[in-house]
Amino acid sequence: MNRVAIVGAGHSKFGKRKDVNVAELAFESIKQAVTDAGIERKEIKNVVVGSAGGWYEEALPAVIVNEYAGLRSVGTMRVEAACASGSAAVKAAHDSVATGESDVALAVGVEKMTEVDTMTSVELIGRAGSYMWEFENYGMTFPAYYALYAVSHMNRFNTTEEDMARVAVKAHHYGSLNPNAQFQKEITVEKVLSSQVVAWPLKLYDACPLTDGSAAVVLANEEVARRLTDTPVWIKGIGYSSDSANLSKRDDYVGLTASVEAGKRAYQAAPNL
Repeated sequence: MNRVAIVGAGHSKFGKRKDVNVAELAFESIKQAVTDAGIERKEIKNVVVGSAGGWYEEALPAVIVNEYAGLRSVGTMRVEAACASGSAAVKAAHDSVATGESDVALAVGVEKMTEVDTMTSVELIGRAGSYMWEFENYGMTFPAYYALYAVSHMNRFNTTEEDMARVAVKAHHYGSLNPNAQFQKEITVEKVLSSQVVAWPLKLYDACPLTDGSAAVVLANEEVARRLTDTPVWIKGIGYSSDSANLSKRDDYVGLTASVEAGKRAYQAAPNL
């Protein structure tokens, strides 16, 4: 297996992006990533587009994104893994380079969630779970899912609403430092606690927003990476796993079993860490 490195990265501005379609939005990060890597587009032999989709105009975006970015006549596919679709794109692009299928591959994550109304977006997000059992029968949405987790954590570890509010404060602080962030203003614990309750104990500032944006990375094998940069970012190991989509079948509501298992697999793949 070939060693694989990240040699370039790009990031669009996030927010309500009515100024671009999905291909144009993806291209914003692709262009940055290719420029950052210092390569020509003809060197890219495989493109993986990660997108849950369903909310923008193109149901099958991979070929559209490739064509707009001037990457025709190369391998392409679209992958989906709900909130981890971008990570899934990196995994697939990584494997393309690691197996020798391509010397250089591109992973792109893109979503355009504001093309539909809020209620439609909420329903589509709900379909990432056990839709017929939870959303269709009981109206469960993802804020409600994680409210169950939050209450369980509070009961077991005496976590407070103030503790959770500090997570939102931290996230907004870093957003204020990032010109590409959707929200660029700092907030206080008091502002979080006084915001509208979405699903107790989670409030408006605890919940992620609907957004449009893209990110991209260029991956290369060792020979190409060392030609391009003296400081390649090596991918030592990748792990992935899954759990029951139906929350009623999970054994515990503190922690995510799939994340723990994925972490173990990543460390097992990188024994020298």
